[in-house]
Amino acid sequence: MTTSLTALPAARGPVSAALLEILRDPGRQTAVDLRDADPFGDDLHLALHLCYELHYRGLPGVDADREWDTALLRIRAQLENTFRSALRDAVPGGSDADAELDALLTERDADGAVGFLLAEGEWWHVRELFAHRSVYHLKEADPHAWVIPRLSGPAKAGLVAVEFDEFGGGHADRVHAKLFADLLAAADLPDGYLALLEHVPGPMLALVNMMSMFGLHRSSRGALVGHFAAAEITTAPGAQRMDRILRRLDAPEACRFFYTEHIEADAVHEQVMRHEVVGGLLAAEPELAADVVLGVQATGFLEAQLDQHLLGCWRAGLSSLRRPLP
Repeated sequence: MTTSLTALPAARGPVSAALLEILRDPGRQTAVDLRDADPFGDDLHLALHLCYELHYRGLPGVDADREWDTALLRIRAQLENTFRSALRDAVPGGSDADAELDALLTERDADGAVGFLLAEGEWWHVRELFAHRSVYHLKEADPHAWVIPRLSGPAKAGLVAVEFDEFGGGHADRVHAKLFADLLAAADLPDGYLALLEHVPGPMLALVNMMSMFGLHRSSRGALVGHFAAAEITTAPGAQRMDRILRRLDAPEACRFFYTEHIEADAVHEQVMRHEVVGGLLAAEPELAADVVLGVQATGFLEAQLDQHLLGCWRAGLSSLRRPLP
């Protein structure tokens, strides 16, 4: 891989500026004021993303021990509470997990950003989409691994089986994060971990932050399972559409391979997640049904937010990124 994130990113507002000051100076006592913060905006989600990265691969210039810095954990909790409350307010809720998952199985005509790419998208649009998705796909399935010790029985066994495939089935060159790095390199983009963070705006960061938030809290294990099931159910048809787009644009084979790999694998994962993971979890803990529904609905809401951002920019002839790609 090429160089990953080598320095802390620039602030995107007062919230991330305050957090960055604390990251650079452990002794600094800086308050984070969230009263005017957009719960889905760039500023809050850059700050939250940096807090979470301390639990993944760390941040440049920040001591690894600060993963458990109480001041940073307090700020993270403030950010999470704001985000979680906004998510709950944004979705209808409910407790019928089967109905929510059934709705995802209904085949729809491609619309939104994918419909745009199918009909008239150009290579620069696709490269921008790759940049957005890099924030997740270069750590694909890592956020979901947090939930493994919080499950038991069929739910645990099924989720680990899916994760085993996501991590290459024991083969380093087949790890999905590695396949996406290969895709980025083939598209002539930086393929290092978080190398494109400065380019990616809030809607994509919010989507990844949702995964981390659900995964890092035992109380949100149902929401994480609901999110993961929704992702696996919708990935195969989405990957088929992306392959059609890439074939039309005569994209490099490494770009297509990432998606064709997901078409078959996630068709199987869909069944495992639906019956063994969600079914097993709710058989053991039926009181988590509303949390599973939250995970499904929150995923749909945040994906729609990202889709609106992409389509709005592209229809206006504008870049969807914060800064031009290299």
